[in-house]
Amino acid sequence: MKRRSFIRNTGLGVIGTAYVPVFLSASNKLNPSSSGKRLIIIQLSGGNDGLNTIIPYEDDLYHTARPKIRIPKKEVIQATDLLGFNPALKEISQLYNEGSLSIINSVGYPNPNRSHFRSMDIWQTGSDANQYLSTGWIGRYLDAYCDHHHSALEIDSQLSLSMNGIDKNGLALTNSSSLYRSIRGKYFDELIDETPQVDLDEDNLGYLYKVLADTDQSAGYIKQSHKVKDNNYNFPKSKLGKKLSLVSQFIRSGLNTEVYYVSHNGFDSHANQRKQQDRLLTEYSESVYSLVQSLEKSGHMDDTLIMTFSEFGRRVNENASSGTDHGKANNLFIIGKELKKPGFYNDAPDLSNLDDGDIRYQVDFRNVYSDVIQKWMGKDPSKIISRSFDNLGII
Repeated sequence: MKRRSFIRNTGLGVIGTAYVPVFLSASNKLNPSSSGKRLIIIQLSGGNDGLNTIIPYEDDLYHTARPKIRIPKKEVIQATDLLGFNPALKEISQLYNEGSLSIINSVGYPNPNRSHFRSMDIWQTGSDANQYLSTGWIGRYLDAYCDHHHSALEIDSQLSLSMNGIDKNGLALTNSSSLYRSIRGKYFDELIDETPQVDLDEDNLGYLYKVLADTDQSAGYIKQSHKVKDNNYNFPKSKLGKKLSLVSQFIRSGLNTEVYYVSHNGFDSHANQRKQQDRLLTEYSESVYSLVQSLEKSGHMDDTLIMTFSEFGRRVNENASSGTDHGKANNLFIIGKELKKPGFYNDAPDLSNLDDGDIRYQVDFRNVYSDVIQKWMGKDPSKIISRSFDNLGII
């Protein structure tokens, strides 16, 4: 079947709120509020410098490697006798003091890749370094355990690879109405023109119908369910603050969503790192703390886990531009109310034993994913993560 014949025969060429095809008019029944656990993932895009985030302030090798961009001991928010927080992480350090934060040092994977794109693909798909997957780990979770696309939402204009499944994808949106408007208001001939011919063959029309209908239903569900549109806590006006404010509103509205995915961009600090990173970490710290306080006030924090990662760390030695270049292992944050091991999960990176100038990984990131899936979400990780790992004992 040709694209234009498909449009003409199905009526998709005339689309709008008054001319919705029958298969898109299925009842957008509101699903009940989820009674299970929810996960919020925050990605620090660009490769956050973990060594200037969690600082080994007593390690002379740290200060020697970074004469210009090091954080002086007097500025560090000291957490232990050896490790402390970047001064921009004042609010995050409060969560640490309250026992709501677990920090895993030296998280990575074997044979690491310093490319933004490749390393991000590895983190988002949960693959080996030499393995190429077309589905993301959250997308596979959707395929295995979820009935609706809106079970995973990305607060962005584009969907990341992590949300791609075979039968289901998560949904990307910037507000509760944006996706609904784009579906109901966009001429479907544009959509069809962009669809590969194989997906428009007669045998595949049912699949295309189903995707459009399911997406339309989820978009309508989100639009109708977003009833709480105010903040019960003062969120920052930064981009990240606005995104996490929306996440809080969705949760407090009772959306039946299990995974929220948010990106905080700009961490590729090859030059003048201190100013750039300090600003971004301040936005992160203030925004995450506001989210936690908001969900505490509404009683939703007990069922919420927040995980923060970056696709890689930075080189131990600073470069000639007062920045750092792409590295390997990094730290990872987990925030929750009932962590079994709050504080530091493991020791600081050994700066005397580096991997070609980079921090060696000690904990495989897929081990963290596996624990989140099994211990927090209550599902079998073997359907999502190909490798088997021992439990880290954090969640």
